[in-house]
Amino acid sequence: MNKDTFTLGGREFSSRFILGSGKYSMELIKAAVENAQAEIITLAVRRTNTRQSENILDYIPDNVTLLPNTSGARDAREAVRIARMARELGCGDFVKIEIMRDSKYLLPDNAETVKATEQLAKEGFVVLPYMYPDLYAARDLVNAGAAAVMPLASPIGSNKGLATKEFIQILVDEIDLPIIVDAGIGRPSQACECMEMGAAAVMANTAIATAGDVAAMAGAFKDAINAGRAAYLAGLGRVLERGASASDPLTGFLRD
Repeated sequence: MNKDTFTLGGREFSSRFILGSGKYSMELIKAAVENAQAEIITLAVRRTNTRQSENILDYIPDNVTLLPNTSGARDAREAVRIARMARELGCGDFVKIEIMRDSKYLLPDNAETVKATEQLAKEGFVVLPYMYPDLYAARDLVNAGAAAVMPLASPIGSNKGLATKEFIQILVDEIDLPIIVDAGIGRPSQACECMEMGAAAVMANTAIATAGDVAAMAGAFKDAINAGRAAYLAGLGRVLERGASASDPLTGFLRD
């Protein structure tokens, strides 16, 4: 069997689980990374140097790719500035663009996200934009040089699951870039469903950070994502819109 990987910025990844780190206590981050077996972990730039004795980078294994995000940016200009700062801090060229002007629903500003993506792609960044799942905006992100598209499943931090399922499926079907489902996934079963739809990867943070056992939940998500990917590759069985179809023969043994 061929190795099942996907590529971002010319780099090959085997794990399809991207782990967020925004809500973890420091001592649990390393355990979550190890149980999730994630190869990419996000971090807010402002957390890379919180206190000299408590640096989040000390808790992330060296073989894990850092995905700094532009959390807090309200427009493209601020997002570009934060991305450049992350590069200067040694976080590499990967960046997740988050631009949110609305403080109530925290929905991403797609128009400003396209602007930031275009500028940062020109500067050699591997840009992963977080966006509301809109086909036209996704096409604009492709043209702007995005390495992937990260549509939200439901409002960030809500754990409400796949509220935008139909729109994400359109992106999976129409966009020729990895589709990474981000924000709102609250259960391993929901992550599995994303992968069954054909998503390239899933990112989760709140569902794990707020679980009773963080490390165990990280492992559960890893298993669910792997199962969903395996099901997608196998090809899901047909669905009957009406009626039923017997699994076993119904004739031959009912005769007198």
